[in-house]
Amino acid sequence: MSTSITLKQINKLAIPALIAGVSEPILSLTDAAIIGNMEQNATTSLAAVGIVTTFISMLIWVLGQTRSAISSIISQYLGAGNIEAVKNLPAQAILVITTLSLIIIAVTYPLASQIFKLYNADGTILNYSVDYYRIRVFGFPFTLFTIAVFGTFRGLQNTYFPMLIAISGAAANIVLDFIFVYGVEGLIPAMHIEGAAYASVLAQLIMASLSAFYLLKKTDVPLLATLPFNPEMKRFAVMILNLFIRTLALNIALYFGTSFATKYGANYIAAYTIAINLWFLGAFLIDGYASAGNILSGKLFGAKDYKNLIELSNKLIKYGIIAGGIIALIGAVFYFPIGRIFSNDEAVLTEFYNIFWIILSMQPLCALAFIFDGVFKGLGKMKYLRNVLLFSTLAVFVPVVFWTDHLDYKLYGIFIAFTLWMVARGLPLIINFRKTFKTLAQKT
Repeated sequence: MSTSITLKQINKLAIPALIAGVSEPILSLTDAAIIGNMEQNATTSLAAVGIVTTFISMLIWVLGQTRSAISSIISQYLGAGNIEAVKNLPAQAILVITTLSLIIIAVTYPLASQIFKLYNADGTILNYSVDYYRIRVFGFPFTLFTIAVFGTFRGLQNTYFPMLIAISGAAANIVLDFIFVYGVEGLIPAMHIEGAAYASVLAQLIMASLSAFYLLKKTDVPLLATLPFNPEMKRFAVMILNLFIRTLALNIALYFGTSFATKYGANYIAAYTIAINLWFLGAFLIDGYASAGNILSGKLFGAKDYKNLIELSNKLIKYGIIAGGIIALIGAVFYFPIGRIFSNDEAVLTEFYNIFWIILSMQPLCALAFIFDGVFKGLGKMKYLRNVLLFSTLAVFVPVVFWTDHLDYKLYGIFIAFTLWMVARGLPLIINFRKTFKTLAQKT
């Protein structure tokens, strides 16, 4: 007999996942805050960090989908009581994904200048972007390794160890940022934007090392990949392919947002950098409940417990809207102090304050979209996720952002497009889920 999913069960997974989820945006926000307050070339450096962060986030989101795929498969096998059948899958997935990351480094490193010209970067901003990227990219394999291990822990219904790892990485990054960016008199020279890149790479190395330690010490999942490939590698590869296409669509939206903001000038791209990173932070905070949806939906789906699956979705909708509302309220209360954390340039702050209210008002909408993203990933419905994001990007975001650019709305237009994009992402998922699983629940 199935047992109802309680708020305590959801929060036991969601709160540690929430804390773990903010590690990547904290790495970028820390860089943005410290660089934005440098005495030398702060606005130009902040613009460069924004451009590179967008591109690196694209790479991480494309290949980092291993977390969702691994979590989905493992949680479904756990729900079905057959976890032994997929114990060797994580190591094989990690080997494949880290190998791909090394290939990407080899290809993008020499082409960094050409890549960032596509984002409309030129002059000093382009030079800083290239310098920052050519250091920061070496943390890419460590990040993907960590993400894959996090996916394994999630599949095993454990978000506690990922939380510890993420806290350690974020704390290390903050300390190292101050040391390397500003320097330590008589010991370490100030390295400015390059120092921020070194700090991020070392923090990612620390997280990867801790991930390996906890996986080997706290589970019986091996890290040494062996042949033959697990039979589920085929389903894993199909999931990754669908998520790869989906993430390309996602990054088309981020590319146009960054490209247009860069075109408008240094103050606009600097303000956009602050705004988009705060938006990412909100997204990753909500990701705690999205992760709980991912983890629990996969297990309930594997156990064919459709009634509790519907109940889970109802609770996640309520908690997601509340969480999004709280984030928006906190942002509203600290509206002006938040901006001054990241820049002391009044021209940059003016543009940021003009559009920050849009970021805040989006939060409840984003919560619903992100939570049901997580649920569908747990169910393994990657094809439907792919199709929804292709539609929302190509039929909604792209036409709107070009239209608002034509109207000269600048950053207003970019974030209006992002808002409509989130609505187009979330509604189809909610409608499809309830239609499908209410029918299945009635049959059981």
